[in-house]
Amino acid sequence: MKRGRIYLNGAVHEVTPDGDSRVKLADGRSLDEREVHWLPPVEPGTIFALGLNYADHARELAFKPPETPLVFLKGPNSLVGHRALTPRPASAEYMHYECELAVVIGKTARNVRQEDAYGYIAGYTVANDYAIRDYLENYYRPNLRVKNRDACTPIGPWLVDAADIPDPMDLALSTSVNGKVTQRGTTRDMVFSVPWLVEYLSSIMTLSPGDIILTGTPEGLANVVAGDEVITEIEGIGRLVNTLADDRHPVTSAA
Repeated sequence: MKRGRIYLNGAVHEVTPDGDSRVKLADGRSLDEREVHWLPPVEPGTIFALGLNYADHARELAFKPPETPLVFLKGPNSLVGHRALTPRPASAEYMHYECELAVVIGKTARNVRQEDAYGYIAGYTVANDYAIRDYLENYYRPNLRVKNRDACTPIGPWLVDAADIPDPMDLALSTSVNGKVTQRGTTRDMVFSVPWLVEYLSSIMTLSPGDIILTGTPEGLANVVAGDEVITEIEGIGRLVNTLADDRHPVTSAA
């Protein structure tokens, strides 16, 4: 099942797909997806993000794949929904997208073994974890300005139940900018798999329902500028649309 969250007429509603470009509310109403204000598909808890978790992306940046996970945390204000606008710093010379499989924890997890990990996952969604390369001081630990700016991580539109994704380690990922495909990859190329990450993270701290793991991005990154429409897509999970805006003229949603 696919479920999303929107804000409409002063209230938050859960929605499901109604064809290719419409959503259905619980009361049966059907709306065009452009008529609603999309929220992240879950109320986020702790947000974990992985750096260099695809071997091809590590090589793209002239690094060896890491021997231990490169994990950092993100604030909830960094998340924004489908079809939202993401501010791009006018002073930045290089800002790139990152298509990522996002794993949503479904129940409290502590010291979980890899073989049991999928039982603790509620579902999956699509994330685009933009990075502002100008501000990067250390690839292994991105600082606050690189990955934690408001609305720098679009996520959604759908949370897809874990039971509907037979193998999250065999999904195609892609990104297009203004209609041109610029990034292709597969979750098979992760350095650290989804079950491995659940075991690793839950050995350090308790994972709670709503916690999100952003699992990294494959090679194929490119600079994007204000006005660009960036679409990140993952097989079987969804198509996430985002538009970049000049941060000198902040706005909260795309037209």
